[in-house]
Amino acid sequence: MLLACAVSLVASAAFSVMFNAPKKSVIPGGVVGMIAWMLYIGLPAYFHASQVFSTFVAAFVAGAICQVFARIFCMPVIVFSVSGMIPLVPGGTAYDTMRHLAEGSYNQAVQLASETFLMAGAIAFGLVLSGTFIPFFLKRLRKAR
Repeated sequence: MLLACAVSLVASAAFSVMFNAPKKSVIPGGVVGMIAWMLYIGLPAYFHASQVFSTFVAAFVAGAICQVFARIFCMPVIVFSVSGMIPLVPGGTAYDTMRHLAEGSYNQAVQLASETFLMAGAIAFGLVLSGTFIPFFLKRLRKAR
């Protein structure tokens, strides 16, 4: 588990570098990706959650952390969210979908395609919810001080 966390941190940070993110956002972007990956892997393993639900929770938490990092580092949210969402993208499932389509096993391909679309929708829905509620929550928290 520790090795997987380190690899997800490095991979997310590498995507930050690849997308020409500012230098001071590389490590925080990697941390966001690491936390998202830990939730994505940990929720089904320890709480028997479905892959779609764990993807949604990971996207929501990662989006919330991106909102906080954007205010701390005075940068746009997208700088952190792009690298943070990379570990959640269902690329392997999409590949398997296309492989089953090419092999002619359409029933398996349809099942994998629906899982891929649900996971992609969960990422989008988690980002939208965190982008809607977290700024509102942070604004109310700032007023309360």
